[in-house]
Amino acid sequence: MTDLTHDGIRTAGPTGSFAGLLEIEPLDKNTFRGRCHAGAPMRAFGGQVAAQALTAAGRTCGGDRAVHSLHGYFLLPGDPTQPIDYEVERVREGLSYTTRRVTAVQNGAAIFTLSASFKRPETADDRHREMPELPGPESLPDAFAPLDEGLRAAITGSGFRDLELRFVPSDAPGVPPAVPGMPQQFVWLRIASPLPAGDPLLHVCALTYLSDLTLASTAGLHRQPNFFQRTEPPRLLMASLDHAMWFHRPFRADEWLLFAQRSPSASDGRGLSLGEFYDREGRLVASAVQEALIRERR
Repeated sequence: MTDLTHDGIRTAGPTGSFAGLLEIEPLDKNTFRGRCHAGAPMRAFGGQVAAQALTAAGRTCGGDRAVHSLHGYFLLPGDPTQPIDYEVERVREGLSYTTRRVTAVQNGAAIFTLSASFKRPETADDRHREMPELPGPESLPDAFAPLDEGLRAAITGSGFRDLELRFVPSDAPGVPPAVPGMPQQFVWLRIASPLPAGDPLLHVCALTYLSDLTLASTAGLHRQPNFFQRTEPPRLLMASLDHAMWFHRPFRADEWLLFAQRSPSASDGRGLSLGEFYDREGRLVASAVQEALIRERR
């Protein structure tokens, strides 16, 4: 996983609707094949790799179980010009919980590993942290609008399609006070085209993809603005080391979600970012944690 860069984005990935980005081909009952577009020059976009791996895990589970967590490690950069095979290990089939382990393999080498847990729904107490009262997405500008036409065409043509992002200004009403040593940013995002309502796994995998668009950049905000808001070339080399998500409540990825992000630590060439997703009703629907490599560009 990497923050988008101004260095250029190229791909040999699929075309069409957003759902096509998550399509994988079954090779046998435990192996699937996909292709991923680039997130940085000649590096497969990690959010898509993780989303396809989760799709593969979900294909081996019963429809009565929904994913509630995933933990992934990025081992090697993926090549966007080559296919990726997702090998699923059926670790556990419990009465309530199901566990899957997925290894993404390219050219004979493991480039990503994922552990995912699925469970049957159950009735229990419900509480969650309240969403900050921030301006809604309708009052905010499109994050892609300030980019020059050539860069916009490169981004959407490379695979980043059907996406809407709108950043909340740091001085907007309701933005929590800044805490020293903890950069933060808030962005509304969604898939712009409708997704099927009867496929909750697709919405979860779509959110996995979306979670990688800005989370790594949060860890570097003390040194540079995020991709959409900087006017100079990037000063930092950033790449995700690991990524974890927890899915708390049902949601739709094609409806606006607020991604509240903060970074409590950066040291030793690594930065930690925390994120929370809220729907328009203020429900906390998912959480994400990512550690990213951070180095000065030479």
